Amino acid sequence: MFRELGLWSVGHGNPNGCISWIPINGLEMGNSSISTTENFDCSLSQPEKAEQAEVGKDDLEHLCRIVEEKDGGPAWIQMMDRSTPAMSYRAWRRDPENGPPQYRSSTIFEDATPEIVRDFFWDDEFRTKWDDMLVHAETLEECPTTGSLVVQWVRKFPFFCSDREYIIGRRIWKSGQSYYCVTKGVPRPSVPRRNKPRRVDLYYSSWHIRAVESKRGDGQLTACEVLLFHHEEMGIPWEIAKLGIRQGMWGAVKKIEPGLRAYQKERESGAALSRYAFMGQINTKISADYLDSLESTRSSSSEIEAMNSSEEKPRRNIPKLLLVGGAITLACTLDRGLLTKAVIFGVARRFANIGKKL
Repeated sequence: MFRELGLWSVGHGNPNGCISWIPINGLEMGNSSISTTENFDCSLSQPEKAEQAEVGKDDLEHLCRIVEEKDGGPAWIQMMDRSTPAMSYRAWRRDPENGPPQYRSSTIFEDATPEIVRDFFWDDEFRTKWDDMLVHAETLEECPTTGSLVVQWVRKFPFFCSDREYIIGRRIWKSGQSYYCVTKGVPRPSVPRRNKPRRVDLYYSSWHIRAVESKRGDGQLTACEVLLFHHEEMGIPWEIAKLGIRQGMWGAVKKIEPGLRAYQKERESGAALSRYAFMGQINTKISADYLDSLESTRSSSSEIEAMNSSEEKPRRNIPKLLLVGGAITLACTLDRGLLTKAVIFGVARRFANIGKKL
């Protein structure tokens, strides 16, 4: 089946790309001695197989379609276009009929390869050095055949919000020198729920990484684009969340680039790969014919349109009662669900400004 679709695992002799999971119980997460040319037979018990929520072909196809804007979704509305000397950033939003707002962004890093950017975003061990909200990252399961992982994250939020827990499945596919990276929330009943940190179930954050021409205009593919698609159920009114994201997005995004440069220097120094980065280099190849077949099966969605001035205004009136309560009222609202740093501080800043005008 996978051979017919043009899928096979990099560095492995199994063309069927069979899924073999290893529950991580005390496995040392340092440098790996596993060779990517070996085959593994990591059998699971029947309950473990039943619980498995592997990131698979359907997830790849969905990501390919949204990358090509052929998923049949609503039009993307442009909301930001910012840059620094070494990074360019554009962002869009769309509002599906059911579910939270969805976000699309294009980030171009100068003087970076797709491989180093892939490893950078996959490397949870290094992420703790630049993402100050990630307080815990642990691998629960891994598949040395496909490079798939199930990881547990705990993210820290300001004092008025309890910490949040993610159980995330993730996997990378490779086409030429570009990469399709899928991460999403997956069910794991074997990991007990706790009151704190609170678990976030609806989570999707996936990206397409490819080499692009530098903005220096020299015709060289020395820059790298990350096309990100993200949505999650934040547990607060969506209009309020959109206000906060728009206000805090750039402040959060521009902190990523210094982290990438630090990662590049560490790798150039000869530092050993973390287990996370090692697993990120085990990818499943997809053929150009397979990608072409996806493009021919769906009609193009509406083209991206710029946000007009009326879109800038919130569609719902925010009750003054929400503002009068200050930080306490805001805290009670925010703690209903997971918020990104952009939302937390963006909403707080916007509410503070509105409050001054009341």
